[in-house]
Amino acid sequence: MEHQVFVPVPADDLRAVLRDPVRVARCVPGLQQDADTEAGPVSGRLKVRVGGSTVTYRGALAVIERDPGHFTFEGEGTEVRGSGTVKFSVDLLLTPAEDGTRLDFTARATADGRAAAFAPEAAAAAVQRLLDRAAGQLSIGSAFGDPVAEAEEAEAEETDDTDGTGPGFVEGDVTEVTASLFDTEVPPPSLDPFLAGGFEELDGAPRPPAEAAHARRTMIGRSAEEVDHAPPRGRYAPVPAPAATTAGDSLRWIAPAAALALASAVVIGRALRRRR
Repeated sequence: MEHQVFVPVPADDLRAVLRDPVRVARCVPGLQQDADTEAGPVSGRLKVRVGGSTVTYRGALAVIERDPGHFTFEGEGTEVRGSGTVKFSVDLLLTPAEDGTRLDFTARATADGRAAAFAPEAAAAAVQRLLDRAAGQLSIGSAFGDPVAEAEEAEAEETDDTDGTGPGFVEGDVTEVTASLFDTEVPPPSLDPFLAGGFEELDGAPRPPAEAAHARRTMIGRSAEEVDHAPPRGRYAPVPAPAATTAGDSLRWIAPAAALALASAVVIGRALRRRR
């Protein structure tokens, strides 16, 4: 089967990607790489959808550079859920074109198991779709450098600069500085520097009077000690208990009232007798 794809990327950038197996593995759509690197950088599981069926293969892929513009991909895989196998070979020709590169694929494959039961038209459509996605990933991968290699190069440069031979290094000007967390000076707990009693003057200014310190503390806020010992206010303030009443408290106002009522009765009785 032959297939052709155009990508808007120079041929030299594509060659740089194809010569790096790690970057080639990123261009294979749907490839789940194995943690074991003994099988090669381009190895793992690949799920292929043909028609309405999906088959997962486990295998490896090798990239061979025939010429600067001719690469060959050879690989084989085995069904994860079955005993079927597939072997394939894909030749890729890079042809520089205007504003990009033309990719000419020539694919050959032999398979048994579930892949042998697929219709030729469905299998060809699945391979073409896979090649189109791979070409797209190849063009995207060529636009960016290898992040792993760039990180390693940056780390190596930093190591060269800090190993004692970099620019700005002067032998004998390194002083060892050690400090302990328990030796760190703890600032006073109050916001007022004069409350701790350790400062008599601050920047040549005399100690402010007690009224000024009280006003300053009122504007800034209360200290931690005052907050801890101050009673709660507002909705959280405690409700005072009602005063308890006793029998003695009731007799205090009953006795004068009874005396007043008795005196009134005597006065009224005397007045009635005089009228008669």
